[in-house]
Formats: sequence, structure tokens, C-alpha cells
Amino acid sequence: MSTQTTKGVLGDATIGELEAELRGTVVRPGDPEYDEARAIWNAAHDRKPALVVRCAGTADVIRAVEFARSQDLLVAVRGGAHSIAGFSTCDGGIVIDLSAMKGARVDPVQRRVVAQPGLTWADLDRETQAFGLAVTGGLVSTTGIAGFTLGGGVGWLVRRHGLSSDNLVAADVVTADGRLVHASAEENSDLFWALRGGGGNFGVVTSFEYQLHPVGPQVLAGLIVYPLAEARQVITGWRDLTAEMPDELTTLVNLTTAPPLPFLPEEVHGTRIVVIAGMYAGAIEDGETAVRPLRTLGTPIADLMGPMPYLAMQSLLDPLWTRGAHNYFTSAFIEPSDAAIDAVTRLHLTTPTPFSELHMHHLGGAYGRVPADGTAFSKRDASVLCNVIARSPEPTGFDEHTAWARETREEMARHGDGAMYVNFTGDAAEDKVRASYPEAVHDRLVQVKDKYDPTNLFRLNQNIRPSRAR
Repeated sequence: MSTQTTKGVLGDATIGELEAELRGTVVRPGDPEYDEARAIWNAAHDRKPALVVRCAGTADVIRAVEFARSQDLLVAVRGGAHSIAGFSTCDGGIVIDLSAMKGARVDPVQRRVVAQPGLTWADLDRETQAFGLAVTGGLVSTTGIAGFTLGGGVGWLVRRHGLSSDNLVAADVVTADGRLVHASAEENSDLFWALRGGGGNFGVVTSFEYQLHPVGPQVLAGLIVYPLAEARQVITGWRDLTAEMPDELTTLVNLTTAPPLPFLPEEVHGTRIVVIAGMYAGAIEDGETAVRPLRTLGTPIADLMGPMPYLAMQSLLDPLWTRGAHNYFTSAFIEPSDAAIDAVTRLHLTTPTPFSELHMHHLGGAYGRVPADGTAFSKRDASVLCNVIARSPEPTGFDEHTAWARETREEMARHGDGAMYVNFTGDAAEDKVRASYPEAVHDRLVQVKDKYDPTNLFRLNQNIRPSRAR
């Protein structure tokens, strides 16, 4: 069976029986809300599922999984619908839509939050920041917590507090046979290990429990913008500074095109620029000291680094990443050698659209102190994650933009060991899975897959195929 089609044929009576058993709703082709229900953030994937089940709770998820299995339907699981590779939709199958499941319960004493999978990072951050707490979230706050966490989760707190998945302490999962199981270090520990980096391979997570940390409400954060002419100087200087950066400071280099924003001089609008973005997760005065060297890497066009609410930093980039554009993201873990810096500055000149970008995200700190075998996300020795982003408001020429991203990724990967970030692989393919997990980790993930999803019901992901599907 194709990964994007299904052989099931559904009648109205069959769907009606399902709908009668749900607290949520079923949307099918021909319904007024169908086009809205089937759409996802990334317009590069225009799929037409046989039905969308909008779940109101865990019981609905269990029933939807049972229905999909009984009808031999392809299953797509949707939380925030940001899946770059389009895994949150499908042709002819069932979309299990969790977006209405938005409950969150914060325990400020134990510094824990139990969160449902329909939450975005904007939703969860608002709940936790009411108590001055946070967990590593996305760089764009409209991203859903679920897929982001299951694939790892790199954000502004990654060096201080690790990946989002590193802070996952428990999860409730509906498995392929319709059971609800609890996963933690003490219970179903094999599944718990796999959920932290293994993606959506093992079931539908209906509850995430995170460890929280004191953050904000004010942080030292923002952007420093430099001209293209100083790109190599700025990136080299940034690379040298990362060797001594405190764990509280997470930064990235963004090679992009200047948008027409009021804080940038009009003469640079539409020109290529270099941006240093970052956040200090600690005392503001210590942050001022830590970021001071970043202000003198060249001649800034604009310096927007300063105290701001944590919530403002979490949503700072949202206006640039609205839904409805065509997107292709891919990645490579690299070491920022002189040759790598030469490559990224040259490739910046080849970006196919003004919305396409290259990121160099500094890792290390708490991220690097997690044992490689502690979670399914095992790539802990790289110092930089390079993200290659092709983005366009229009479909015209997008195949060529995607080809640029793939070629650029391959060139940057030469400056590492070929590994890639499973959340940013671009599309589904066996070589992407193999580049995301070392062989021993992959073999261990297969064992977990064999136990919890032996028929590969959950295969719309960077798929860990069970033994019987080989």
C-alpha cells in the first residue's frame, strides 16, 4: 500500500456508525467545512482524506484508531498541523485530528505540566508563564507541541534545559490495538525511550507531561542584523564565541533576506542579510554581559537585542511563518569549520526565493549532556544544526526550490557525518530515516515498533518499519 493512499472504501452507514460513537465530529468530502478541515500549515501538501475525525478526547482517539484498523485505512495524526513533510494529512485515509484537545494542567510546586496534543507552543507557554515556568518550545509559537516533542524539539531553551523531548517525563499513548498505555521511566520504559525522538511511530499520544523550569517573565533576547558584506566575518566571530558561551545563552545565525519591516532601513529591504538571534535564560544583567560580544561582530544594521517578555520572544518570528505557503525544510548536523562557513555564505547567495533561509543553530550545553543512549534522539555530539529552508507563497517553481534545498543540504552535510534532524527531513524516505538514527538506535526502535505497532498502522512519519514489513 502506498504511504499516501488507502484501499478502504467507506459507505455513509459505516461513517454514520462511527460518528454516533464520538463526542467529537466527523468531516467528510462534500461537507461545508471539508476544505478547511483537510488543510494543513504547509500548502505544499494538498491531500484529500476520506474523513477527518475531530477528536474531543481520548475515547474518541481510541475509537478512531479502532475504526482505521477495522477498515484498513491509512492513518494521519494531526496535532498542530505543521508537519513539514505532510504527515498530518493523507489521500483517501483517515485524519485523526487532535487540535481540539487543548487542556493543560500546571503544577507550579512540582514544576510539571500535563498537556494535551492539540496545544500549540503559544497555548502552552501562556499557561506555564502564568507561574514563571517554561519548557523548551518551538521557534515559531504556532507549532504544535506533539510532533515537535516526539521528534526532539530544538528551541531557545535548548542549551539551558535540553530538547523538548528531554523534558518529557511521561506520556499517555493510544497504541495500534486501541489500548491506552502510560509511558515513563518506570512504566513501559521501552516506549518512553522511543517517544523521545522516535516520532509518531508508536501510537497517538493523548497526554504529555513535561518538567518545567523557571524562565522569565522577562528575558534578554532578540535579533542583531548585519549586512551581507560582513557575512563571513560575522559567522566566524559567532563560531569563535560559541566555544565560551554560557549554557543560558542559545543563539543561531540566520542567513536570510531582509523583510520590509519598520526597524530595518528601507534601503536594505529585499537584500540578503545575516541575523544573529538569541535568548539568555537567566538574569537580565548577566545576559547583557553574555550578548555584548555579539553586538560587535561587524557593523549592525539594527540591534534589537534587549529585555522582552519570554512570550514575546517565543512569538517574535510568527508573522514571517504564516500558514498557506509552500515549505520544504531539511537539515544536517555539522561542525562550523572554516570550510563550512565558506560553504554556507556562498550558498546563501543561491537561495531561490526571498523567503528561503539557512540557519546555523548552536547546540551543546544541556543538549549535549544527555547520554547518547538515553533517548531515541541520540545525536548529542554535534555543535551546530544547519537547517535549509525553501519557502514560497506560490506553488510555481516549487519543485526547483525543493531541489535547491536538497542539493544545499547535501553540500552542508559534508561538513558533518551526514546525520539529520528527524523533524526536518523534508520528506519520507528510507535514507532520511537512516540519516536520522544510528544503526543501533534504529534496531532498538524496530524492537519497540514490533511490540506496539507490528502491522505499521502508524506509518505516516519518518517510518520505523516493523520486522514483518521488511
